Amino acid sequence: MKNLLEKIDYSKIPHHVAIIMDGNGRWAEKRGKLRTFGHEQAMISIIDSLNACKELGIPYITLYVFSSENWSRPKQEVENLLNLFHKNLKKYLEVIHRKNLRIISIGCMEKFSDFLQKVLCFFIKKTKHNSSGTLVLALNYGSREEIIRATKNIAKKVCQGVIPLEDINDSFFQDHLYTKNLPDVDLVIRTSGEKRISNFLLWQSAYAELYFTNILWPDFRKKDFFKAIINYQKRKRRFGNIH
Repeated sequence: MKNLLEKIDYSKIPHHVAIIMDGNGRWAEKRGKLRTFGHEQAMISIIDSLNACKELGIPYITLYVFSSENWSRPKQEVENLLNLFHKNLKKYLEVIHRKNLRIISIGCMEKFSDFLQKVLCFFIKKTKHNSSGTLVLALNYGSREEIIRATKNIAKKVCQGVIPLEDINDSFFQDHLYTKNLPDVDLVIRTSGEKRISNFLLWQSAYAELYFTNILWPDFRKKDFFKAIINYQKRKRRFGNIH
């Protein structure tokens, strides 16, 4: 671990890291367990990643917790996952609060139970003044839905004469996304060997670096997070330029 830290350039730390936490089900099946067991073990990797962010001074981390497409999974798996949320949400959000992290959420929360919504809203308010970093939880989130939602809201304002068409630009559009107060993503990490971004932060990741690892999410540890940062720092970010 010390050798990895020595390789990190603290002048090139990403401002915003987003993680697609993939492989929980496969990890459990390899061990002859129910897929839910993999989801239960995933929290260890989340805490490790949060600790890594805090150690490196990364101010924003977004976790793809539950996508809008996850509802199409087998009914029993979805029910088990939601039951797991119910069982552990307060406990883990309290752990995150004790790390002095601000918690916010993005996505369409209305589809979740009143209990989940109330607990999440409670911790969003409770942690709003925390100053060690911001944890963004993507819950029932889909980037296409987010972009369509923003487009409809802007179109309505144009039709009502609230804004002229000429005022619409990148910054204006960004202000209508779930992530309106967040910086763009610098680095997207995906575990489990899959090499796609699965409808995750499409607008916000326009110039992000992508890092794929074969490690299944429940096995992802702080050292693996550091390796992703080292890989990121070796790249030359051009943002569309040639130099």
